[in-house]
Amino acid sequence: MKQPQDATIVLDIGKTNVKLVLIDADGIVLSELRSPNTIVQKTPYPHHDTDRIWAWVLDGLRIFASQAHIGAIVPVTHGATAALVDDVGLVLPVLDYEYDMPETPHRPHTPYEAMRPPFFSTYSPQLPAGLNLGRQLAWQAQAFPEQFARVRHILMYPQYWAWRLCGSPASEVTSLGCHTDLWQPALQQYSSLVERMGWGRLFAPIRPAWAPLATIKHELARLTGLPAACRILCGIHDSNASLLRHLHASAPPAVLSTGTWVIAAAPGAPLDGLREQADMLANSNAFGQAVACMRFMGGREFAELAGSDAIPCAISDLQAVIDQGTLALPSFAGATGPFAGRSGSIEGPPPRDAAQRYALATLYCVLMSDYCLDALGVGAPDAAIVVEGSFTGNPWFAPLLAALRPDQQIGSTDDSSGTACGGWLLHHRERAPASATHAAVAAVLSGWWEYKENWLKVLL
Repeated sequence: MKQPQDATIVLDIGKTNVKLVLIDADGIVLSELRSPNTIVQKTPYPHHDTDRIWAWVLDGLRIFASQAHIGAIVPVTHGATAALVDDVGLVLPVLDYEYDMPETPHRPHTPYEAMRPPFFSTYSPQLPAGLNLGRQLAWQAQAFPEQFARVRHILMYPQYWAWRLCGSPASEVTSLGCHTDLWQPALQQYSSLVERMGWGRLFAPIRPAWAPLATIKHELARLTGLPAACRILCGIHDSNASLLRHLHASAPPAVLSTGTWVIAAAPGAPLDGLREQADMLANSNAFGQAVACMRFMGGREFAELAGSDAIPCAISDLQAVIDQGTLALPSFAGATGPFAGRSGSIEGPPPRDAAQRYALATLYCVLMSDYCLDALGVGAPDAAIVVEGSFTGNPWFAPLLAALRPDQQIGSTDDSSGTACGGWLLHHRERAPASATHAAVAAVLSGWWEYKENWLKVLL
């Protein structure tokens, strides 16, 4: 049988899982491989297991090379992560952004809070641990000065994997503009922190996410069986990959990119309404434009509420949770999201079984998403909202949201990985994706609106 031609491999590195997705020239997924994204809890600090990921990726590339003629590989990764490299490889491990970095003994020491630019310069909220990438870099420079002095390039995470595949360094705005403190989205330029720390020379030239950086390294082509002409594209931040397909609309919809994080993005919304204390921010889309966003760690909170034995619920389970008035109140995933200062709690009768736990987790994530959309000003009649990513696999998420927003157009894509579709679009920019957006039919539940009002009353 003749192999599909000009297929795309999307290397999708999320915080929870790593995926390789093989997509044909028409945007149809041919195959997918998946592996957990593990953190190495060893010195010098918790870090990403890039060696294990690399070995797994090479095995996957060999498999896909036998199934299709590969025209391009596109890296798509989570944000708040960078690799410090010299001409050969990493000079320090890739730090896990959830690591709470200790004070360094080096003096004189300037607290990071005194160095970071103001919010209305970067629209990057002050976040815990290493979620502001600038904090990671400042800490590494202070804690490991000898290694940091050897750094040739600071590579954002998608561009690190592109560099490993083709050897050409690059920078790209969606990762630079993802709550890093390094970028001014409204001005589309580096922040004062980069100048203050002298890091400007370490960032490679900025390239578009869709730019071919080079062809795959010859030795990797031989090792994997990929064609020598296979191009390595610059790559993109994952929630911006989910947003990409919607940016060509005359009136781009608000997008809920769902996964470990739920990120509500509202293209065209004003930036002056963003509130730093509520985990609101401006990301940069693939064209460099600032996009008002708000987020919470929805996938992780869902898992915490639903439990390890989670099973999809029936509508009767949702109705039972609403009838008994059981409320899940944020936050269940640490110091992030609009209610970062609170500890998660359940009020009312606890869920009685796995199905009710799934129902409660679903209701909670819908209410949090609805809250974020309202905070961003996505309230106009006939406004469109599209659900992307893992929550498209939840049969109740979009219908429950539609029931709360009857005057708006709620849709859900028919693929569970908007990131993979966005990666494919970078390779086939003039094409429409094979996946489509389907209108959600509002769930019919008694007391759902009153349940929301009570949740807000208890919460606020």
